[in-house]
Amino acid sequence: MGYLNLDKEKTNTTVGQLNILLADYHLYYQKLRNFHWNIKGQSFFYLHEKFEEMYNDAKLKIDEIAERILTLRHHPVSNISDYLKMSNLEESTSELTDVEMIEDLLKDHASLLQQMREVVEAADDSDDEGTIDLVGAYIRELEKTSWMLNAWATKK
Repeated sequence: MGYLNLDKEKTNTTVGQLNILLADYHLYYQKLRNFHWNIKGQSFFYLHEKFEEMYNDAKLKIDEIAERILTLRHHPVSNISDYLKMSNLEESTSELTDVEMIEDLLKDHASLLQQMREVVEAADDSDDEGTIDLVGAYIRELEKTSWMLNAWATKK
């Protein structure tokens, strides 16, 4: 692929995995918005703010993933109907308790981390260090966020 020195055929698999991750992040982003809007109870102030912090982070990652796909000379998936078909995540109801919201997000984190590892594996097979670096940082950040959310939800 010219200036990138990557084999276009090999990057097709990476781009496929990145598009799934993009779909996952869109559903994750919307779920965080849902929880931000609908949190109730004694955890309201903390989680309302935390969910906003998390959806703002997800919004940035959505853009970075799409731009990485474009950098690899492909087109990112951009239709909600496609995201719903491709994503490893599921939508959630608004009627959850604070603990149920966190448990749902932790389940999504497990799926996101698995998909990120799929991206890294595909990128490694195509010698795509740029994608490995980008997604590797996402893995580290999400693992830390997961640890913190799990600590919050764990009863003494």
